[in-house]
Amino acid sequence: MTPGTIHGVGLGPGSPDLMSVRADRLVRGARHVAYFRKAGRAGRARGIVEGMLRPDVIEIAMEYPVTTEIPLDDPAYNQTLSSFYSEITSRLADLAHAGEDVVVLCEGDPFFYGSFMHLYTRLRDSVPIKIVPAITGMSAAWTATGIPVTWGDDVLSVLLGTMSEDELTRRMADADAIVVMKVGRNLPKVRAALGRAGKLDRAWLVECASMAAERAVPLAEAGDRTVPYFSIVIVHGQGRRP
Repeated sequence: MTPGTIHGVGLGPGSPDLMSVRADRLVRGARHVAYFRKAGRAGRARGIVEGMLRPDVIEIAMEYPVTTEIPLDDPAYNQTLSSFYSEITSRLADLAHAGEDVVVLCEGDPFFYGSFMHLYTRLRDSVPIKIVPAITGMSAAWTATGIPVTWGDDVLSVLLGTMSEDELTRRMADADAIVVMKVGRNLPKVRAALGRAGKLDRAWLVECASMAAERAVPLAEAGDRTVPYFSIVIVHGQGRRP
């Protein structure tokens, strides 16, 4: 039997009309659709394709066993997630070996900080697997500010809000343009690091880029309220221009 193909399909930053034509075609035609979500939640990726799936679709909800319950540096965190990814990989591989294609929905781009990468590395040597690239969330975020993010030979650094304040500060000080992902509850730390790096006055906070709830404001005016986990902080470059 010819094996089926696992498709890692990038959905883009959140708005369905920012999906590629290839992604749209695969999503609408898929019999098996898999997506990650937190337990008890519908899932952001699933929400993007609402109304697009065929009536007889078989959905595979891949529910994370942990999110913030265990600290990232606790060995139990990696062990738990590794077992989860191995279990999901086995399920998807069984479908492929049975001749079934599977579309795995991926927020943003599948190869950019996404959970799909952990499936890809486990599947690529055993079943056919293809990737559909997409617009990243950070692209939509800097577009929402209405300001170009890099000029000339600016160096862009992509940082994570989960890093330590000292590490954030060091890397922010060395960069011309900055994207900070995974902000959420880490916003006070990110704000403090930007202040220490002397770049707080140039920073923007973007929530829900490209979606109905999109909000883009200078970070200094954002206040201390809780922001969504997938909020992004942008610092625009000031490089060479003609």
